[in-house]
Amino acid sequence: MSEAPDAASPPSDRATVRRLGERGAYDRATIDAILDEALICHVGFVHDGTPVVIPTIHARRGDTLYVHGSVASRMLRSIKGGAPVCVTVTLVDGIVLARSHFHSSMNYRSVMVFGEAREVTDADEKLVAFEAVVEHVARGRWDDGRAPTDAEARQTTIVAVPLDEASAKVRTGPPGDDEEDYALPLWGGVVPLRMVADAGIPDERVHPGVATPSYVVDYRRP
Repeated sequence: MSEAPDAASPPSDRATVRRLGERGAYDRATIDAILDEALICHVGFVHDGTPVVIPTIHARRGDTLYVHGSVASRMLRSIKGGAPVCVTVTLVDGIVLARSHFHSSMNYRSVMVFGEAREVTDADEKLVAFEAVVEHVARGRWDDGRAPTDAEARQTTIVAVPLDEASAKVRTGPPGDDEEDYALPLWGGVVPLRMVADAGIPDERVHPGVATPSYVVDYRRP
């Protein structure tokens, strides 16, 4: 097994990584990098006594995680008043094939954020959050597109979750087989995985002469 990343102290008991705690990391550099690379988060909350987990787009700006959607969103209507939430993201970096199925695994980077959701009502902060979400998806797009109108802003709910209680969990490296299994004539190792963008496909109504932006041509996650 590879060594775990350097980690600060857990910010709280519920944010402490318990299973394989040596994989836990609590430094913000690790946490922020994972949040910034992941395109999708999952928001867990309780609605009418039932646990619900919904995938959605997120964006980090400083010490705050923003989640946005329609004012009709059940999730946002349920959590915007200060409800406790658990937000998670996961990046899969490789398939780990051990000689034994028991020790096969995945290389991954994940983050869990615990906190209370706060509706963003300040107009200036709401615009900051809009920009953060757009730039999270495609860095450079905000200045190359139309900003939201007041009507569109009213149709959008944005909630903020502080990053005070966040932890990361990371696995890297080759499989860790039992010593006796290394004698088996079987392949062991890692199949690396990464996200690769294909060439951008313009829609049929792009004006003639409008070039494909560099952030589309060279699209990659941070």
